[in-house]
Amino acid sequence: MPSEIKKSTSAPPNEFDDARVDESDQENCDGIARPAVAGSGSLDRLADTARDYARAAASDNTLKAYAADWAHFARWCRMKGAELLPPSPEMIGLYLADLAFGAGPSPARSVSTIDRRLSGLTWNYTQRGFALDRKNHHIATVLAGIKRKPACPPLQKEAILAEDILAMVATLAYDLRGLRDRAILLIGYSGGLRRSEIVSLDVHQDNTPDSGGWIEIFDKGALLTLDAKTGWREVEIGRGSKDQTCPVHALEQWLHFAKIDFGPVFVGTSRDGKRASEARLNDKHVVRLIKRTVLDAGIRSDLPERDRLALFSGHSLRAGLASSVEVDERYAQKQLGHATAEMTRHYQRRRDRFRVNMTKAAGL
Repeated sequence: MPSEIKKSTSAPPNEFDDARVDESDQENCDGIARPAVAGSGSLDRLADTARDYARAAASDNTLKAYAADWAHFARWCRMKGAELLPPSPEMIGLYLADLAFGAGPSPARSVSTIDRRLSGLTWNYTQRGFALDRKNHHIATVLAGIKRKPACPPLQKEAILAEDILAMVATLAYDLRGLRDRAILLIGYSGGLRRSEIVSLDVHQDNTPDSGGWIEIFDKGALLTLDAKTGWREVEIGRGSKDQTCPVHALEQWLHFAKIDFGPVFVGTSRDGKRASEARLNDKHVVRLIKRTVLDAGIRSDLPERDRLALFSGHSLRAGLASSVEVDERYAQKQLGHATAEMTRHYQRRRDRFRVNMTKAAGL
């Protein structure tokens, strides 16, 4: 590792990790320009419309992550005295090595984070009219080496299994706040939803401008129509075997007692937990809720509290559903909205461990 790479990781976190993008730079990455036709106001309007569609090609959270990736790399280039444009595979290979190496206040990044950063750079360069070839040997060989290093294993959040979710909802009170949080956990788990999808739900279609979908409740269950990361999809959530753990019943209870018949499904409550507000919950509430109930339920009590908190996140709900359901894989793939079966299998933590005992099969 070159000495200048080691030196860069000792920079103060606010100079190296602070991911900010100025508005002019963000506008430049929309990638839609008006053709050079004199006096055509209609083309100006169409260019604006095209930019809106271009922004809608990825979710807000994905775009924020890509913007942060670009800002991080731009700052790294400034610190090295390197040119940001056009893309240099050699420089990007050094950047990936720096991320994996880590020193001082900047820790070594996981393989998943490094891979995501590279995806962010590829997307940003494309928006600026440049092609970044991930298969270029300066990039591909460095990335392959990083993935082989035992110091940087891919990190996955722990799956919340069926018995875990039951223990978690059992810790919640039956006041208004408890009814809401119970519905969030059960709907999020049984639907295999992302945290952003949970909080973006409206009661009806087109209730609010920032809606990410809506719900319909039927005798046999609830149908969620979601504007998801991979496009529009429908998620069916059937009724459970008993009211205490039925996600649809929990949702009905929350909507009834919170007197919500329009707008966001999941909103804040008053300090005393007796009144619902009109403000939509932030997706960070889902993460805090999961971590709090994991602790209260004593899940993974064999570990220190700090390690237990680090193990679980919003994605634990999706991984939990994928790992718990005993159905044909294609149904799990459809519920989770995955484009490939391989991605669904990636979510299935611990599901197939020791299901086939090769030791006994070998006669031992």
